[in-house]
Amino acid sequence: MEPFADFLRRIYPVPDADLGRILPLWQEVHFGRREFITRAGEVGRYLYFVLEGIQRSYHLRDGKEYTLAFTYPPSFTGIPESVLVRQPSPHFLECITPSRLLRLPYDKMEQLMLESPAAERLMRKLTEQILVGVLHRQTELLTCSMAERFQLFLRRSPHLLNAVPHKHLASYLGMDATNFSKLLNQLPV
Repeated sequence: MEPFADFLRRIYPVPDADLGRILPLWQEVHFGRREFITRAGEVGRYLYFVLEGIQRSYHLRDGKEYTLAFTYPPSFTGIPESVLVRQPSPHFLECITPSRLLRLPYDKMEQLMLESPAAERLMRKLTEQILVGVLHRQTELLTCSMAERFQLFLRRSPHLLNAVPHKHLASYLGMDATNFSKLLNQLPV
């Protein structure tokens, strides 16, 4: 748990006493390849931290999947709008590869946030990071060309090229699979 504790401290310097209350609340869980962590229509009850594996969140509309995000170590995962506001998830969260995660029941974290200002600040800082990431991605989708989005993706997450089906990567980048293949074929060998 020490690497996870260090990760949390980088988000917000939580005092050891508070960290000692937070860490035992997390439990390790395992999911297989193509197994769902959350399905659309379910209410998310847990925050997750990725120890191993790759996950994908996507939206399904008219039979077509729209990839929203990929998560992999070390990062948090889940469907935030479902967990935070206790509403049915509009999205799916699926494991692309076998995954090992830490899971925290959100109601336990809520109780701890009421009792510990440091725990509340930690969650606020985490929420801020998620919001900034979402806004950054939205800006990329609206202002960058396909080629620019592809290059930004390669700089940020090149390891996903060989681990994730290209149709999901193309969807994430907001392009069709043919354009993705053309951009991929232009890469130096």
